[in-house]
Amino acid sequence: MWVVIIVCIIVVIAVLALSIMTLNKGYGYQHTIDPLPSEQESSEETEARTDQSEKNTNENKNSDR
Repeated sequence: MWVVIIVCIIVVIAVLALSIMTLNKGYGYQHTIDPLPSEQESSEETEARTDQSEKNTNENKNSDR
């Protein structure tokens, strides 16, 4: 009977130790993110897209006539 209790306690301690090690490794992971593009570059791209879509819209209107 005592052997079963001791084995169970050892298993519980082993599982607890492995869980703590896994948590520590997970919290220690350094996440990285890509840097944000500068606002100037993004606004220039938006303007270029807008100009291109307006040009395409005007071409479509002219072709309908």
